[in-house]
Amino acid sequence: MAFQYRKVLLIGATSGIGEALAEKLVADGTFVIVVGRRKEKLDSFVNKHGEGKAAAVELDITKLDRIPPAVSTITSSHPDIDCIFLNSGIQRPFDFTRPETINLDDLEQELTTNYLSFVHLTRYLLPILQKQSRQTSIVYTSSQLGIVPMVRAPNYGASKAALHHFVLALREQMKDGPGNVNVVEIFPPAVQTELHDAKHQPDLKNGHQIGIPLQEFIDSTWTGLVKGDEQIAVGPAKDIFDAVEPTRQRIFRDLHAQLTKVLQDFLV
Repeated sequence: MAFQYRKVLLIGATSGIGEALAEKLVADGTFVIVVGRRKEKLDSFVNKHGEGKAAAVELDITKLDRIPPAVSTITSSHPDIDCIFLNSGIQRPFDFTRPETINLDDLEQELTTNYLSFVHLTRYLLPILQKQSRQTSIVYTSSQLGIVPMVRAPNYGASKAALHHFVLALREQMKDGPGNVNVVEIFPPAVQTELHDAKHQPDLKNGHQIGIPLQEFIDSTWTGLVKGDEQIAVGPAKDIFDAVEPTRQRIFRDLHAQLTKVLQDFLV
């Protein structure tokens, strides 16, 4: 089986998982529009692969007001996008035993990057997928810490839990919505990327060595993408997913059915 989408918009493509996924997609013959903050990295990607295989858009997704015009520019140039990856993410430690050390601006930036920006992007990007006559997909990079939190990074886990709940509800909505939009969620474990580097988490030494090798993660994720899986949990994250999510999602579906019945008499 092959990856079925031919033009991918990949947001958060200048490092780590996003950059490696972009490389994998181009190698597979998929045209990739890479999006991120670091223009030099974006330009390098396009120069490496050529304009026949890649394009780039500079965008800081934490500047929420810049998302609508950026999406308008992208979709006018590439109206045939059939798959979107939302992949950006940052992780910060917060120790509330010493509340005076908590930088609330950093906490807010983490929440905006990992969750709010994804919601804004979904709002403005879904219409292009819904217009397509064929199957399309929107793919979210979540985390095993969205299922079970880590004490060291409480806000990161909370932001990923918010994203996970959003994706579950969105997938259910899309079943009855216009278009043929498949909603996919990827659950990485810790992966060896710059997410844990000292510039992001200065109390860690050699943080980029934490987790499974990046290529191992990409290979496993790619297998799930090619199979068309809606939920792709990799490595140690699969153990957590299998222990928690079947029960959680059964309860979610049951509750959704119950509330749908209850609300029928109240909806206008």
